[in-house]
Amino acid sequence: MFYAASFFRRLVGAVVGSSFGFALAFFPMVASAAATAQGPRPNVLFLFADDQRADTIAAWGNPHIQTPHLDKLVATGFSFRANYIFGGDAGAVCRPSRAMLMSGKNWFRIDTRKLTGERLLPEVLGENGYVTFATGKWHNGKPSWRRAFQRGKDIMFGGMSNHLRVPVQDLGADGQLTPERVSEKFSSELFADAVIDFLKQYDGRQPFFAYVAFTAPHDPRMAPPAQVAPYYARKPPLPPNFLPQHPFDNGHMLNCRDENLAPWPRPEAVVRDQLAEYYAMITHLDEQIGRILATLNQTGQATNTIIIYSADNGLALGSHGLMGKQNVYEHSMRVPLIFTGPGIPAGQSTTAFTYLLDVFPTVCDLTGVPAPAGLEGESLRPLWEGRKTKIRDTIFLPYMTIQRAVRNERWKLIAYPEISHLQLFDLQADPDERRNLIEAPEHRGEVRRLLALMKDWQTRSGDTLEVPTASKPYPPIDLTGRPRKYDPFQPDWVIKKYFE
Repeated sequence: MFYAASFFRRLVGAVVGSSFGFALAFFPMVASAAATAQGPRPNVLFLFADDQRADTIAAWGNPHIQTPHLDKLVATGFSFRANYIFGGDAGAVCRPSRAMLMSGKNWFRIDTRKLTGERLLPEVLGENGYVTFATGKWHNGKPSWRRAFQRGKDIMFGGMSNHLRVPVQDLGADGQLTPERVSEKFSSELFADAVIDFLKQYDGRQPFFAYVAFTAPHDPRMAPPAQVAPYYARKPPLPPNFLPQHPFDNGHMLNCRDENLAPWPRPEAVVRDQLAEYYAMITHLDEQIGRILATLNQTGQATNTIIIYSADNGLALGSHGLMGKQNVYEHSMRVPLIFTGPGIPAGQSTTAFTYLLDVFPTVCDLTGVPAPAGLEGESLRPLWEGRKTKIRDTIFLPYMTIQRAVRNERWKLIAYPEISHLQLFDLQADPDERRNLIEAPEHRGEVRRLLALMKDWQTRSGDTLEVPTASKPYPPIDLTGRPRKYDPFQPDWVIKKYFE
């Protein structure tokens, strides 16, 4: 039936050309036949945050944040507590991260800007009888979005915006994108409203894949007053690895937009204020997720829907003296991942190493859709079914040509090729990566093993960058008083508070 559905879709496309609505009108007949042959298949609701650290969920151990609806997903689902992105090839890490999610391949293998020639997760589901819907951020070009989704409302093509001035488009009934307009509704509410409308209109004839790509908690950190007031009243503590400045240039310190969001040295009061605003953005996002989940229940679809929650990358926000995600420390590479739904055990978790690009084959496994050849992720289903205790032994984190990291359950090695500097962290004793042990003679054997492991990962991943095999002292850097520029997306009050 997979081949019949694929053939039918290509045939209709060839006959009607751009008459997308006409093709969709006929496609459910093939999809219904597929569903009859395979039995009922689950819907998939994918909720995707922007710039959310893994340690910002109350149920995952953060007592300083309010996330009741994410906590419910944790309680009713399976958490992947050591989930990572596979680095990235750009300072806008969200772009390669989303490309890897949708293609199931690492960034060395794909065109992360446009996803040219790649078969995408929603595209494959659509070929196999799923209704595919999207709202929110798409950072990989309009042609790939058009190829991937059959329906869409309030789509933002680009990287970021003022949350009250989001440029969006819809997919019209004629199969064409409508002219861009600027919404004045807060982004998280805008995208929640769009998927809520989809769920209310859903007719149940085909299973759906609904992708909700929020732009929160990405800055500007401009949460509504009701959400930010409690955090201003009781500021979150500084991260345990807070530093006023990163001690050396990691390759993305001097011309990085994210690092301009606070002065050097980082004032503790400024970082705590921005953490308050960041937490408030997550709490507001959590409230919108609650609205979506309530609608899923009201429409009777909850019992047959797999819900996935994740994010495209983490963020420093004061950790290691950094503000952005352009680094390979744990706070920037590790992101939430939760699966809940039929057949998924409740309230359980694993610390097995997983990647965001594992989502593609996992969804194929859960929906009975054949996974395309060449995917580099693996299905995570065996982890919650107890058939496996781990998917991989180690993790590789390559960022542009300026940083490389590899880790196992205990040790992590970070390389900075431009300055030939290495860092070695014992993550069992030092989970916040505060003590560099690279010069300790008793760990030289571990460094050799990790360098060999990194070389092996590079070979398997298609990474040809030369990594230093010995560490040189880093050139110290002091950015005190360095002039900063704000970007055009920041609202006036943020400019006044943080830049003037």
